[in-house]
Amino acid sequence: MNHTTTDGKITIIMRTKNAAWVVGQALSALFSQKRRDFELLVVDSGSTDATLDIVSRYPCRLVKIEAKEYFPGLVLNMAIREAKGSLIVFQNSDTVPLVTDALERLVAPIENGSADATFARQLPRPEAHTWVRRDYAAAFPETGDAPPWMAYSLPFAAMTRAAWEKHPFYEDAWGSEDTEWGYWARNNGLRVRYVPEALVMHSHNYTLRQLYGRRFIEGEADAFILREHASLARFAVRTGISCARDALAHVAARDLPGLALTFPRRLVYHWAHLQGHRLGEQRRRSGNRDASVGQKVVLERQ
Repeated sequence: MNHTTTDGKITIIMRTKNAAWVVGQALSALFSQKRRDFELLVVDSGSTDATLDIVSRYPCRLVKIEAKEYFPGLVLNMAIREAKGSLIVFQNSDTVPLVTDALERLVAPIENGSADATFARQLPRPEAHTWVRRDYAAAFPETGDAPPWMAYSLPFAAMTRAAWEKHPFYEDAWGSEDTEWGYWARNNGLRVRYVPEALVMHSHNYTLRQLYGRRFIEGEADAFILREHASLARFAVRTGISCARDALAHVAARDLPGLALTFPRRLVYHWAHLQGHRLGEQRRRSGNRDASVGQKVVLERQ
C-alpha cells in the first residue's frame, strides 16, 4: 500500500455502516486518484460486517459512533469540526469514482475561485433498475446544469469550510441534509456548481420496504425545507405523472417485470413521502425537535 502524505488541505469525509460489499471499491478508486493531497476521515456507525477490516487497510482517521447516534446532519457537522482541511470533500462509502481525475475535477471550481461548493455527476450501477436509470438521467445530466430541484448531492461533493461555517448542516430532520444546504446556499448568494465531468457510480435498487423508509424521511425533511403543505391531491397528481413516465421508460427498455411494478412502486414512493411530510408539518407547528421518529422509520427498513 502506497500511503499518502497529506498536507491537510483537503479532508475527505466518508460515512460507513455495513458497506463491506462496496467500500473496498470506493476506497481503491479514491486512492487511485491523481489528486492525493488529502486526509481521509471515516465515521462508522456500528458496522458488524467486514467494513472496518477493509477500511483499516487504508490510511485514515477513524471515528466510531453507535448506530442510534447516527443523525446525518449531526454526524457531518461533527466530522467537519474534526477535519483538518479547509476544503471538505464528501464521499459516500458506496460511491465509486469512475475516472482518476474525478476528485481533481470536483475541487477545481472551488480552487479557482468560481464556486463555493460542487457536486458530481452520478451514474447508476450496471444492475440498476430501469426506473432508477430514468431518475438518475433526469437528476444528473451529461452536460450543462443540474435541474433546479437538484440543489446539492453529497455522495460525491465538496465545499469550503468557510461555506459550511456560514450554514452548518441542519439537524431538524433525519434526512435530506444536502438538499437543505443546497437550497440555503442558493438563496443566500453562495455559488453551488454541478460538475458533470466528475464521474462517480452510485445508485440503489431499493425494495418497497426500503423505499418507504427513504421517502418517509425525505418527506419529513421537505416539510422543513420547502415549507409546502402536503395534500392528497398533490399526492395523486405526482403518482400519476411518475407512473406514466416510468411506464414509457419500461416499455422503451422492454422491461416487462419493471413495468408490472410501476404502480405499486410509485404508490409507495409518493405515499411514504406524504406520510413523512405530514409528520414534518406537525413537528414544525408544534416546535417538536425530536427527529427520532423518522430515524426509526428508515433504520428499521434498511
